[in-house]
Amino acid sequence: MKIGILSKRTGFITGKLKNYFENDGHEVKIYTKENLCINSSLFENDLYILKSKSLFFQYAGLYIEKHGIPVIPNLEITRRHKNRIEADLLIKEAGLLSPEFYYGTVEAIKKSLDETKFPLILKPLSGSGSKGVRIINSANDLKESNSQVIYLQKFIEGIHLNVYFIGNEICALEKPPMSNEHVEMQLLPLNEDIKEIISNWVDTHNILFGHLDIIREKSTNRLYVIDPGSFPVFDNWKCGGDPVDKIGRIILEKYYEITNYHKF
Repeated sequence: MKIGILSKRTGFITGKLKNYFENDGHEVKIYTKENLCINSSLFENDLYILKSKSLFFQYAGLYIEKHGIPVIPNLEITRRHKNRIEADLLIKEAGLLSPEFYYGTVEAIKKSLDETKFPLILKPLSGSGSKGVRIINSANDLKESNSQVIYLQKFIEGIHLNVYFIGNEICALEKPPMSNEHVEMQLLPLNEDIKEIISNWVDTHNILFGHLDIIREKSTNRLYVIDPGSFPVFDNWKCGGDPVDKIGRIILEKYYEITNYHKF
């Protein structure tokens, strides 16, 4: 089988997946911005893997899928992961808690907020990781122009969790506040309430793998889903086995299910 991977980079988990599929007997090509041209040449592959949430790669995935070639993970769910407003709706559709947020111009937000609402977290509307994220302790901390549209999320004091899932396997870790996926994390016991959150998330949206950033609120012990991730690099997987092998296997199983293809 011929597999294409749509990715910003050729290294990290993308390169490892390429090696996994090649070792399984498949022909693999990685498409980055340097070599991706959206046209009929993309029809040469049997399957595409959408590693990046960037719009350019989403457009490529949409074009490919509309011409009958499977794209994994699901394009629509991946698209909704990218935007924090839509991601919040995904969280609520799964019956999960998420922090209150404010989205509007600086001027409008200042008029609608009183000091009791602070602190808040300023985040980019799109993207992932910790880039551009900072704590806003009062309206005076908003240095952006009054006409600039910004996204603010309620600050939840508590333990920050990064919870990976691949199929039925779940790996819960504690991480420093407002850090990205690549920092060192501490493995945590897998509590039933975390299992329930992942189960609801996976079942509602039919997701094969990913991660959720969660905060366990100090004052109430409630779990708030802060950010979902559609295709993390699984740097901190500490729950046995190679996550690349697990992801590669589950992608192939999904492809065989979609196409009614029988490997043996």
